[in-house]
Formats: sequence, C-alpha cells, structure tokens
Amino acid sequence: MSTTDVKDAVREKYAQAALRVGATGASCCGASSARDPDNPITSKLYDSAETETVPEGAVLASLGCGNPTALAQLRPGETVLDLGSGGGIDVLLSAQRVAPTGKAYGLDMTDEMLALARENQRKAGIENVEFLKGEIENIPMPDNSVDVIISNCVINLSGDKDRVLSEAFRVLKPGGRLAVSDVVTRGEVPDRIRRDMLLWVGCIAGALRDTDYVAKLAKVGFEAISIEPTRIYAVEEARAFLAGEGVDVDAIAPQVEGKFMSGFVRAVKPKGHPVK
Repeated sequence: MSTTDVKDAVREKYAQAALRVGATGASCCGASSARDPDNPITSKLYDSAETETVPEGAVLASLGCGNPTALAQLRPGETVLDLGSGGGIDVLLSAQRVAPTGKAYGLDMTDEMLALARENQRKAGIENVEFLKGEIENIPMPDNSVDVIISNCVINLSGDKDRVLSEAFRVLKPGGRLAVSDVVTRGEVPDRIRRDMLLWVGCIAGALRDTDYVAKLAKVGFEAISIEPTRIYAVEEARAFLAGEGVDVDAIAPQVEGKFMSGFVRAVKPKGHPVK
C-alpha cells in the first residue's frame, strides 16, 4: 500500500468514525470507542474525572490506545499540539491542564472529525483551543512554537513516520517535549503474523518496532528517548478475529505474546538546538 493509499484509507476510516458518533462510536485503533468496556485496545484509557469534563461526543469519538494527557505532565502556560486530534478529547483535556494562559491545538486532516471536535469544544465551553486542518507530515505551525506535542496512536497510521517525527522536532521549542501514545512492537515477529495482529489492532500502516522508533527519533535529533509499555495485547484477546482470518492461534501464541503493545513514547528536543 502506497503512502497516498494509506492516507486515503485513514481519512476514510476517520470520516466514517466521526459520522457514527452518537450511535455506537468507532475507532481507528480497535473496533470501538473508549466507551466499550470489553475492547482490549480502547477501553479504560480515561478515568471518570476526565470523561465528566468533556462532552460525550468527544469520548465516543476517542480513537486512541492510550492517554497521553495523563502522562505528559502538562503545566499551566504551555502550548500543546495534538497530532491527529480526532474528536478532540485529548485537546480539551490538555487545554484544561495548561489553562489559564496556555493553549492547546488539535491537528487533523478529516473535515468530519474537525467539525465534530469544534462542536465538542463549543459544548465544553473551553476557549483556549484551536483546531487546525492539515496533515501530520506537514504541520501548519511555525518553527519553535510548541512546548509539548502529544498524539494518541496516530503516528503509527502514517506512511511516512520519518517525516512526521522531523516535523514534530521542527515545531517544538528548544527543550520542548514529545509525549505520545503509540502502538509499537517488540522483538522479531513473522510478517504474516505481524500483519494479522496489526489488522486486529486496527493500525493500517503498521506499527514500528520499539528499537526502530528510538533510532528514528535519535536520527531526527531528539534526546532522552524512552518507550514505556502501557498495555500489552494478548493473543488470546484476538483469538476470534485471528481464527476468522484462518490463523492457528495456539500455534502462533509463543511468537506473539508480549510483542504487541501500546507504549508511551517520550523524547526531548535539545535546548539551544538551531533550526535548519
């Protein structure tokens, strides 16, 4: 699948997810929203104290596999950018944490999601928020303009992850932080099994291996890089799906267990780094 095909597929999936909100919810990482208590990928990401502060539509449209706002250690006065902001839940939660003088931006390429996010912002009555249309491979913001970049399992959907990380580095201020949730893999996994597991997770373009993720971040210029597993996906959870794909789950289990996960990725742009 080409980069263009991947982008079109992601755009279509996000658009359909936005349109289904109000019915059952939908997700690009997993089959349903954060409201589905049985989904092993999207469930139990936000506590009630968080979900009670944002509109139901933002929760139903949650497309992630993590909770970057809870782990990013946001501070009042900071400028935050959410890559692939979807229905806006992480932007709205971030805006509350950086208030009153900080601001949260959401970036999304899908008109339907942007409309939903702006409606959720209106319902929440949160003013220090702005949603931008654009692609995460070409962030429409100036160099050195953001304190923190968050993202909730969207970078894995890009067909050009090197470009995404380079753009993130560019717009961060010196000393700025990358604090994203993403799907990662660990260790060697046969290609067919990897494809089937990532199809189950719902990640169209595929996830990076943890060591490759670290290497790409370092190549761009990031420092203090770490990946903390936040949820490991068990092959047993995917048994029904994989069996439907003709996979012998018992046979592949030893090759899968502990190797597919949501992770929290941290990195820092060095202070005083010149922008080229």
